[in-house]
Parts: sequence; C-alpha cells; structure tokens
Amino acid sequence: MQDQTALPSDLRGDCARCFGLCCVALPFAASADFARDKPAGEPCPNLQGDHRCGIHARLRQEGYTGCTVYDCFGAGQKVSQVTFGGEDWRGAGRDHARRMVDVFPVVRQLHELLWYLTEALALPAAAPVHAEARRLLEETEGLTRGTPEELTELDVAAHRQKVNAVLLRTSDLVRAGTRGKKKDRRGADLMGARLRNADLRGANLRGAYLIAADLTGADLRGADLIGADLRDTDLTDADLTDAFFLTQPQLNAARGSEGTRLPGSVTRPGHWTQA
Repeated sequence: MQDQTALPSDLRGDCARCFGLCCVALPFAASADFARDKPAGEPCPNLQGDHRCGIHARLRQEGYTGCTVYDCFGAGQKVSQVTFGGEDWRGAGRDHARRMVDVFPVVRQLHELLWYLTEALALPAAAPVHAEARRLLEETEGLTRGTPEELTELDVAAHRQKVNAVLLRTSDLVRAGTRGKKKDRRGADLMGARLRNADLRGANLRGAYLIAADLTGADLRGADLIGADLRDTDLTDADLTDAFFLTQPQLNAARGSEGTRLPGSVTRPGHWTQA
C-alpha cells in the first residue's frame, strides 16, 4: 500500500496548485495588517483570474502585511487538488464555491497539526512518544482526505486535544535536556517586554503574548514556542537554534536580522533587515 503520510514539502503552501483559497475563504478587517475589510467567501479585489495576487510584490507597501505573514501549511493545494479533484471554484456554481470556502479552514487546521506532529517525530528526545505521534500523524492525514461533507462535520477541537496531549509530552521531554532552570511562561502576557539578552533556554513559551517584545540577543535555544504570538517581536541577533514548534507564520510576523539564528524547520523571512 502506498504511504499516504504527508511529507514536509506537502506542509507548505504551494500557490501554483491552489485556487487562491486563502484570498477567498478568509475574512479580514481594515487594520495595521489589512488595508480594507473583506468578508469570508468574498474574493479579495487583488486576486486575479489566474488565482495570483496582483500586488504580491508590494503587499507590505499596499497595507497587506497580514498576507505576507500567512501560510496555509499546504491546505490550499490539498483542498484544491485532492478534496475537490482540481475543480476550480470559479464557474463551478455557488454551492461548489461555498463548500470549498467551508472546507478550507478545517483542512488548514489539520495541516497545522500535521506540521507539529512531523516536527515531534524529528526530535530525538521525544522518542518515547514517537509511536503515538506517528499514529496520530497517519490518522490526521486520513482525516484531511475526507469528503467535503465529512470535513465540515469534523470535530477539529476534539482531535486537536488528542494531538495536543502528545505535543505537551514532547515539550517536556525535549526541554528536559536543557541544562539549568527553565522558565515556565506558558500563556504569559509579555507584550512589549524588555527581554534583551534574556536567558530563555528551554523555556516554556506556549501561547505567550510576545507582541512587540524586545528579544534582541536573547537565548531561546530549546524553547517551546507553540502558539506564541510573535507579532512585531524583535528577534534581532537572537538565538533560536533548536527552538521547536516555531512555525513560518510566527516568524514572518516578527522582526529579525541576518544575525538571528534559526532552527532548520523555518526559513529567514525576506522582509527582515540585513546586517
């Protein structure tokens, strides 16, 4: 039987294989991140007939910073090419378009879970939970291949709870290997905090609010960053080597430099200033 388990390359957005679903399905409100309001299900006015963004090269200048931060974890191409068999929402009827709009956010959540489980399996210290992580990875991948009806009826929150139990155990196992006292700042309000050169090795920063915090030169090696809000966080020259559960959208929302050290699971955002 062919292995259907998602590979890392399947967990990054591939706009060439997608029908611009994030530009249609998701709502946004006029703010610092978006230049105008757009309700869910309405195509962005910048979306072209070939499903490409007409202002992609200047999104930040045009006031669409939020678009440069977002990543669907590969859900766009999964829904476009697998769930709906390559049938475009344009010209396929209102019901077809509505089903794609409803299914996309569900699959996006499942693909995010696939990303975390894939990373958990790549962490040697988490070996005691690898068997369960692998089982959940296969189960989650199977769910992403459900019919539109099955996906819209899926209790994603309940499935996320099962996955989260493994991710919590993974965090404990990985951070236990970091020497010294490890800070537990899970869910902490650190907005605007001055943490320049802070020692956060092996810290639990799950769900922490680090909006506009100054982490210049901070040591975040081996820290758990799942769900941490890094919008406008200054990571200039910070060391995130071996930090885990750090996603590309989180990093895209932050500020950094050429001297910022990153784990291999993410890439340096193009908008970061170079030294």
